[in-house]
Amino acid sequence: MTLPTDCVIKRATSHTIDIRYRAPIKFGGRVVTDATLLEVEVEVETRDGRRGVGHGSMPMGNVWAWPSSTCTTDQTLSAMVEYGRQCVQLAGTQATQAGHPLQIVSELAETHSSVAQVAAEQLGLPEPMPRLAMLVASSPLEAAIFDAHGKALGQNAYNLLGSEWISEDLSRWLGSTFAGEYLDRYTRRVPQPSMPLYHLVGALDPLHDGDVTTKIGDGLPETLTEWIVADGLTHMKIKLNGDDLDWDVRRVVDVERIAAEVQRARGCEQWSYSLDFNEKCQNVEYVLEFLQRLQTDSSSAYSRVQYIEQPTHRDLAAHRENRMHAAAQLKPVVIDESLVDLESLELSRELGYSGVALKACKGHSEALLMGAAAQKYGLFLCVQDLTCPGASFLHSASLAARIPTVAAIEGNGRQYCPAGNVGWEEAYPTMFQITTGSVGTGVLTEPGLGFHAV
Repeated sequence: MTLPTDCVIKRATSHTIDIRYRAPIKFGGRVVTDATLLEVEVEVETRDGRRGVGHGSMPMGNVWAWPSSTCTTDQTLSAMVEYGRQCVQLAGTQATQAGHPLQIVSELAETHSSVAQVAAEQLGLPEPMPRLAMLVASSPLEAAIFDAHGKALGQNAYNLLGSEWISEDLSRWLGSTFAGEYLDRYTRRVPQPSMPLYHLVGALDPLHDGDVTTKIGDGLPETLTEWIVADGLTHMKIKLNGDDLDWDVRRVVDVERIAAEVQRARGCEQWSYSLDFNEKCQNVEYVLEFLQRLQTDSSSAYSRVQYIEQPTHRDLAAHRENRMHAAAQLKPVVIDESLVDLESLELSRELGYSGVALKACKGHSEALLMGAAAQKYGLFLCVQDLTCPGASFLHSASLAARIPTVAAIEGNGRQYCPAGNVGWEEAYPTMFQITTGSVGTGVLTEPGLGFHAV
């Protein structure tokens, strides 16, 4: 069945932007000091003749999406950029049938494996591009398509997900359990007015003045103490090593000690932590021992842990011994790097994971579909970013504000690459100027993904 609101891509272009971090981030034993963003612009036309131009933006995040022992970080970054560029070029030149963005993205995705293979061969890489890296590099194209469709129709993209806008139900993507259902059932028609912001406490980040060896001196906070006071923080994500139990326990205890002192001075009695081991734990026993020791050393810190992210290896199929059932009985354990499709979600449930971390960097359609599946299965839900500045952060925030049960949103671009927020801060001050620990997501109601390009 065809609909007059179905659209077709008329034009697609891309370019990159490089941003230097004001301070490095360390996670999973790796240090990141800069970001390359792939920026995409797409023009679409609907069957009834309406046109719209949409934009997408995302850091390529190769260190996270493509950790490799045989390729250098320069090689993986170059390959992801080239792959993303070729995906955009193909979308702009390949004749596609008109459809809803969800259908268009699915059609384009059928060519992505071959595009990735060509990109890797052109650069002479010794290994193929992982599925996660492919999702990240094609995500700004997806965002631009959804954004353009909404702008063509003068509607917010999250309000174009019901049966009146798309001719196929969710069973095409999620199986017969979802027959007769559409994404409007699993998304909000208006965004949450505000959401708590998760602030990142990286492994290299100073907690107090005594930890500072060299001051940055750019006027922004430089310690956790200063960040809590300046932004009124109530949610903190703590990066841990996963292979040094003493350090990991001590780090959370130290964060709790610093946070308790500052929060009580400002009259705040409730705050939360998420813990991110970045796959470095050898097994679930490490997680269990960590939680036991944390509860012994600081019961208050233990009680504030809202959830734990992906503690063991991302390749679930190759490491089926890493079952999370015992840990998930204590705290929600969410799948992150492993989540690349419905099959990986189902496997994670089999292995005891009790939650899902959604990310705009894995693709807008992927986030919507996995968000729907997670809700159907009663899983804990959170939305995280990839140190996203500017448009990429607003995209991530719009997802979080439109998906029911998501309680908080992650956003650390303001900490590490504020240069990427120039212009966006003035256009959307409630999203970038934080004083109460929350972001004002209620402003993300414009046509498309909820905001306009600056």
